[in-house]
Amino acid sequence: MNRLVCSFFIYICYKSYKMHPPRERILNTAYTLFHKQGYNNTGINQIIMEANVSKASFYAHFKSKDDLCIEFLNKRFDYWVSELENFTKPTSSLQEKILSSFDFLMYMNEKENFRGCSFLNLLSEVPEEKLAIHTTIRDQKKKLRDAFDIEIKDEILSAHIYLLFESSIITSQLYRSNELIVKSKTILIDIIKNLN
Repeated sequence: MNRLVCSFFIYICYKSYKMHPPRERILNTAYTLFHKQGYNNTGINQIIMEANVSKASFYAHFKSKDDLCIEFLNKRFDYWVSELENFTKPTSSLQEKILSSFDFLMYMNEKENFRGCSFLNLLSEVPEEKLAIHTTIRDQKKKLRDAFDIEIKDEILSAHIYLLFESSIITSQLYRSNELIVKSKTILIDIIKNLN
């Protein structure tokens, strides 16, 4: 009986997956592969095979791997910002929100096995001639920096906290540890004590 239930469950999952439109399957597959493997280690043929689409279907939805990469970056950014906003929502002061955003980095490290920043990972892989990808990454990082500016309203302090935030992402990936994020929070407590 258990084998029958298991087989039925697998069949339902497969049918459910097949029911997603090809574009969505391609993007979801690329999302997983680009995030886990990186841009250079992910080929179009692997995406096509794992998304269970034809090559013609792939090119009907995306002109190139670069176009798909930009879609991935946009989807990843929306997901990451949404997760950050949900994580920091319960805070009641700006100080708490800033400290909570560093807790979020630790949460994401644990959740994603210290994979680090998808945007910076791709930036290190993709040659600068791929201008559209570089511009997308730069624009998304600027949106994050602007968010710090809007919240903190002190250009130098905002830049300092943003740099701590970004370096915390990089160093935690490098050392596969949240140690320096914890230390960054200790530094932050003193820096932000007078914020309203």
